[in-house]
Amino acid sequence: MLTQTTEQKAPNARALMLLGPAFVAAIAYVDPGNVAANITAGATYGYLLVWVLVLANVMAVMIQYQSAKLGVVTGRSLPQVLGDRLPRRARLAFWGQAEVVAAATDIAEIIGGALALNLLFGLPLIWGGLIVGVVSTVLLTLADGRRQYRFELVVVGLLAIIVVGFLAGLVVAPPDGAAFLSGLVPRLQGTETVLLAASMLGATVMPHAIYLHSALVVDRHGAPPAEGRADRARRLLRVTRVDVSLALVIAGAVNIALLVLAASALFGREGTDSIEGAHAAVADALGPVIAGLFAIGLLASGLASTSVGSYAGSTIMAGLLRRRIPVLARRVITMIPAIGVLALGVPPTEALVISQVVLSFGIPFALLPLRRYTSDRTLMGEFADGAPLRWASAAAAALIVALNVALIYLTATGAA
Repeated sequence: MLTQTTEQKAPNARALMLLGPAFVAAIAYVDPGNVAANITAGATYGYLLVWVLVLANVMAVMIQYQSAKLGVVTGRSLPQVLGDRLPRRARLAFWGQAEVVAAATDIAEIIGGALALNLLFGLPLIWGGLIVGVVSTVLLTLADGRRQYRFELVVVGLLAIIVVGFLAGLVVAPPDGAAFLSGLVPRLQGTETVLLAASMLGATVMPHAIYLHSALVVDRHGAPPAEGRADRARRLLRVTRVDVSLALVIAGAVNIALLVLAASALFGREGTDSIEGAHAAVADALGPVIAGLFAIGLLASGLASTSVGSYAGSTIMAGLLRRRIPVLARRVITMIPAIGVLALGVPPTEALVISQVVLSFGIPFALLPLRRYTSDRTLMGEFADGAPLRWASAAAAALIVALNVALIYLTATGAA
């Protein structure tokens, strides 16, 4: 009986050790841009837009699973599959837009981390940005084949800090249960809520997270063997479903908690349309301890997000250009635009908004190929998406692309 119990526990322990890649990808869903958007939504409209985050998280689970499945089944990342199938000119053009997206991601994450250091210690933004860049470079040294698991553990640790930092306020200001449940009913109130919902939903799925997740599972599990390929894929996909579900549920809970915290403690307060204003409002409403934890969570968010974003940029270059550059050199290059924005004195929140619009341009280039390849039986074999997943992913892709096109148009015309 003891032997049987031990044998039953061993597979579960092995499966637990395979978790991790989705938690790294999930960091993209709790970055500083999401923090600002969710706080603004809750402080301005209360619980009205809770349903938007729930819908966004459901779509994120599906899309990140597809990305991970592509890597598990083919042993290739999405950028590598694109690099194999695109002609040279198209491949270079694709890489160009993906690098612009990676730079925009870095701008948002470094600015978020710099803001956190400013809120915690009063550091000038440019020095805060440099510190975040240096620390994230150190974290990236763990992201190689031999130390992949260590990198995942560090990122999971930062995610835990994010969870505590952003959820601590709910202990002091618990949500109104009835109002929260009413927020699950899809509805809008005027043009401004349409724009905010479009921003929240359309910017949830980040291009670099789609590229990265397929690479993370390859780096973690290796290429599939010639023999026993199907059995291995089935086993890893079972673990991947658990990995994605757990990671995205946690990330979704953090986003919803931020909105709920703002709705319960900051509703109707002025100045919450920026991270600095939100921090000040949290300090005023809930005290300096909760505000300090919020700033610590924001710092962890910036550090983790910029590390993961740089990892994604390296993955994109390796797949589409078939070459790698040293991680330190790449980190320095990608830091330049973010430090330049801070040095020019661009308002941080304005820079975050612009970076999100730039990211919007890159979403179709990541989302549409992913759906095409995971539905391709010549590539995926028996693991190609079935009809329900194909239709669901088509609907999600159409909705996200349409919302991002609308967001770009409204921003360009001054309506947003």
